[in-house]
Amino acid sequence: MNNLEKITSNTEETVTIEELKTVLEKTKPKAYIGFEPSGSVHLGWKICSNKIKDFIDCGFDFIILLADWHAYINDKLGGDIEQIKLCGKYMEDCFIAMGVDRNKANFVYASDYISDPKYWEFVLRTSKATSVARVKRAMDIMGRAEEDAEKDLSKLFYPVMQVSDIFYLDLDVAYGGTDQRHAHMLARDVSKRLGIKSPVAIHTPLLTGLQAGGRMDPIENKMSKSKPDSMISIHDNPDNVNSKIKKAYCPEKQVEGNPILEMCKFVIFPELKGEAFLIERPEKFGGNLEFNFYKDLETAFINGLHPLDLKNATAINVNKILKPIHKYFEKNPLNYNKMKKLEIIR
Repeated sequence: MNNLEKITSNTEETVTIEELKTVLEKTKPKAYIGFEPSGSVHLGWKICSNKIKDFIDCGFDFIILLADWHAYINDKLGGDIEQIKLCGKYMEDCFIAMGVDRNKANFVYASDYISDPKYWEFVLRTSKATSVARVKRAMDIMGRAEEDAEKDLSKLFYPVMQVSDIFYLDLDVAYGGTDQRHAHMLARDVSKRLGIKSPVAIHTPLLTGLQAGGRMDPIENKMSKSKPDSMISIHDNPDNVNSKIKKAYCPEKQVEGNPILEMCKFVIFPELKGEAFLIERPEKFGGNLEFNFYKDLETAFINGLHPLDLKNATAINVNKILKPIHKYFEKNPLNYNKMKKLEIIR
């Protein structure tokens, strides 16, 4: 697999492939992903951590932006900036636990540069290059409706700040989930108006919540810590994982909006690294099945593989993925325990 194939694997969209090819010719291109420090981390973040590793493997200087002041604007953790910063430290632990090399990824906080006049120059120039209506349309990146800006002016700052983050950090690639698309497209439009470097935008899928399947908006129904029964926390023990997956939405023969198949496709198969996905069954029910490619598993499900067999195998693999994460936190419990003490994580 070459670098272009590696960067674009397991993604929903790249804007544009030709621009990415040019970026990959650079000696040390720069990319980032931004997160609000706001609480517990769930299994869907494994998609991001794997893609971050891909970027690093392909020679990128990669920044994980822990957007503490953005979280403050978005009223996360009660707007307590100290708790938000603590959550950022916990999130650093989470990425390291998920296999991101702390010596190769750069953890940056918005508070590291919030006082730099150059940053605010980008904020003002970005504001001049777009409209209030366009900024409001981008507010879905923060899980907000347009009318929220009527009650709190700072909500309008958020998309403009996110675009300015990209310019200030001098990024070649802006990476995120599909929920970040509006901000990245705004950055591309504004960059052309300002005559500055336009970032390539790369988006990976969002895992659907365990109880929210079918033909629905993937952003509204994504796995989220705000719906604890519909998400798998990276801290869930095997019994919790088994219980949640057993109750998950997984109708027979249905692929679209099926959270169990999504976990297999976007989380489990990339982790198998050549090993087969094993479904263990008694001989009287057809015996064991092995799948080396996700598409073969999907075809078997369409053709009648029982949802319970799929769920059992999925739970086994999810617990294997979580095991080294749990071990990391057993050895490095400080920030996690502080989060639990403050009841930010339960």
